[in-house]
Amino acid sequence: MNNPGLGPRQAEMNKLRDFLMGQVSREMEGQAIQGDDRRKAVSQLLLQAYQNTRVQLPNTIRDQLFHDILDELLGFGPLQPLLDDPDITEIMVNGPKSIYVERKGKLTKTNVTFEDDPAVVRIIEKIILPLGRRIDADSPTVDARLPDGSRVNAVIAPCAIDGPSITIRKFQKNKLSVQQLIQYGTLTQNMADFIRACVISRLNIIISGGTGSGKTTLLNVLSSFIPEDERIVTIEDAAELKLLQEHVLRLETKSANSEGRHGVTIRELVKNSLRMRPDRIIVGECRGGEALDMLQAMNTGHDGSLTTLHANTPRDALSRLETMSLMSGMDLPIKVLREQIASAIDLIVQQTRLKDGSRRVTAITEVAGMEGDTVVLTDIFKFEQTGVAQDGKVLGDLKPTGIRPLFTPRLEASGFKLGPEVFGANLADILGNRRR
Repeated sequence: MNNPGLGPRQAEMNKLRDFLMGQVSREMEGQAIQGDDRRKAVSQLLLQAYQNTRVQLPNTIRDQLFHDILDELLGFGPLQPLLDDPDITEIMVNGPKSIYVERKGKLTKTNVTFEDDPAVVRIIEKIILPLGRRIDADSPTVDARLPDGSRVNAVIAPCAIDGPSITIRKFQKNKLSVQQLIQYGTLTQNMADFIRACVISRLNIIISGGTGSGKTTLLNVLSSFIPEDERIVTIEDAAELKLLQEHVLRLETKSANSEGRHGVTIRELVKNSLRMRPDRIIVGECRGGEALDMLQAMNTGHDGSLTTLHANTPRDALSRLETMSLMSGMDLPIKVLREQIASAIDLIVQQTRLKDGSRRVTAITEVAGMEGDTVVLTDIFKFEQTGVAQDGKVLGDLKPTGIRPLFTPRLEASGFKLGPEVFGANLADILGNRRR
C-alpha cells in the first residue's frame, strides 16, 4: 500500500476512506463551525489523519480521495459534483448505479455511481434529518429540500423496486429576470409587457404546464411584477419561490408524523391565509382540493392571486381545475363549478418544454366567460411552430392573435393603455373590431 506506483486495490481504498472519515467525524463532534471555516477545518483534520496513517498515495489519487471524503462529510456524497455544476438543472438517481441529469433540457446518463443501496439511503437520510422528515418501509416516500432550496423527492423499498430513488430539482441561485426569458425566446417583449400589466392590474392568473416546463421560474418572474406596497402570502409544498419584495410571508406544508397525524396541507394553509390579510395569495402548485379554496378566494376579493398547475393546454387546465375542485369533497354541479372558474380566473399562461428542450410560453389565453355550459377561452398570444432545424431545434414564432382581451378596461383603469402593436396591429385590421 505504500508503493505509489502500484496503487491500492479498491477494497483497500474503501477501508482507508472509511477510516479517515471516522477519524475526522470523531474530531468534529461538538464543534459548531460553519461555512468556509468548516470546510477549512475539516480539510486540516483530514490531512492530519491521512499523515498519521503513513500511507503514501500518488497526488492525483490522494486529491480525489480527499475530495470524495469532503463531499461525503460536508455535502451529499457522489451527488455533490452534480449539485455544484451550474449547467445541471435536475438530478435523477434510479438506484445506486443509474444516475441521470438534465442539462439544457436534455437527459443524459452520468458515470457517477453509489457503492450500494444503503449508500443512497444514507444520502436521503442526510437530506431529510434536519427537516424532521422520516423515510422507512412504513413511509417509503418523502418530499424535502436542500439548504439551497433545491426540491427533493425520494422513494425507497418496498415502493422503489430497483433501488432507492432520488429526484432533485435544483434551485437556481440567480433568479431569472423577464429580460433573460425574452433573450432565451421564452416570450416576447410584447407578451412580457402584457403580462406585467395583468399582474399589476390584479388579474387572477394560472400558469399551466407539464413537468419540468418552467412553471415555477415563470411564477417567480410574474411575482416580481407585484408592487412593493402589497402584502404577499406564498404557500408551497417545498419553498422554491424567491420573491424580492419586502412584505412577503412564506408558508410551507408539513408532513404527518409516524402516526399519520399533525400534517399541514396546502389546502389548510390556503384557508388559513385568508385570515392573514393578504393582498396577494401565491400558491406554488395546486394539486388537489385546495383548487376550490383558491377559486373561492379569488371570487371573494382576493384579486391578483397566482398559482401553477399541471396541464398541457389552457383547455386541459380548466378540466384539471374542475377535477381538483371536486377532490375537495364539495358536491357542486359541474355548471356551478364552471361558473366559479369563469368568474375567478382571468388569464391562463401556458408554458411548454418543446422537443428540443427549450421552454416557451406557447399560449396566453383569456378566460372570457360562459356560453351555455362551456367556459369560453380566447387566445391573446400563441406559439406557431413552423418546422424543425437539422440540429433538432424547434422553429416557430410567438405571435399575437390580433384580439384584445375583454378585461382591457381593467388594464386601462390601472394606467395601462397598451397600443395596438402589442396585440398585432396588422392582424387586428384583418379580424376587425369584433371583440372591441
